[in-house]
Amino acid sequence: MVADDKDKKKGKDAAAEVANGAGGAAAPTVDKAAAPKKLDRAAYERELGKLQVELVKLQEWVKKGGQRVAVVFEGRDAAGKGGTIKRITEHLNPRVVRIAALAAPSDREKTEWYFQRYVAELPAAGEIVLFDRSWYNRPGVERVMGFATEAQVWEFFRTCPEFERMLIRDGLTLLKYWFSVSDEEQEKRFQQRLKTPLKVWKLSPMDLESRMRWVEYSKAKDEMFAYTDTKDSPWWVVNADDKRRARLNMIRHLLSMIPYEDVLPHGMKLPPRPPDKGYVRPPIESQTFIPEVY
Repeated sequence: MVADDKDKKKGKDAAAEVANGAGGAAAPTVDKAAAPKKLDRAAYERELGKLQVELVKLQEWVKKGGQRVAVVFEGRDAAGKGGTIKRITEHLNPRVVRIAALAAPSDREKTEWYFQRYVAELPAAGEIVLFDRSWYNRPGVERVMGFATEAQVWEFFRTCPEFERMLIRDGLTLLKYWFSVSDEEQEKRFQQRLKTPLKVWKLSPMDLESRMRWVEYSKAKDEMFAYTDTKDSPWWVVNADDKRRARLNMIRHLLSMIPYEDVLPHGMKLPPRPPDKGYVRPPIESQTFIPEVY
């Protein structure tokens, strides 16, 4: 009986490992004593500041050299994609670094070649485009929610690797990041959004439905990786249970993947202003100012 009990326990443990494997069909059991301590804000902001300086250097190198960079952000709802994109773009030029966050396709767009509307968002020379969700909507949310047929999904799996190889052969730098978050942490963030007026808008009907379809999304993600995690265009997984660490690790990895150089101008000086040459401005009372409430 003791041996039988041990075998049953091993079987349960093995089943749990399968359930908690790639894609996270169920939330993994975490040893909280062994889990790393949350990164404190001072250390986080210090490191983020350093990385943001490097992002400025990357931006100027891309602009000066006419490079084309596309970065795909995918992952679970509430995994922290938007927050990471916000920190990346915080000090960058929106004319160089652009966010592509497409709405649901229109009736006309539904009849186009699937990749067509995403191709229109790809960067030109001297641009970086951050895709907040991307063409991977098809094997993800569209598949799970029933917006795409299985035939369309399998056509995506056949087409997507070649589509991405075409982009890379043409000189585009393509990086794909998957933000992974546990079931427990996702639920915690959903609950926080309910209580926060500044974040409640993030809880869309799709988010609420995804909460009920954790396993379906896990299966879809695993199959998506099986066909699109290629040698030419691999997926990079970001452990996003700790938002601060996730942001720092992701930005650092992004910088490490592009061989940029520091082309920022150094030693610049401001010349003296020229004299006003007697110009008299209109009286300040002629202008209408906003009320100074604060």
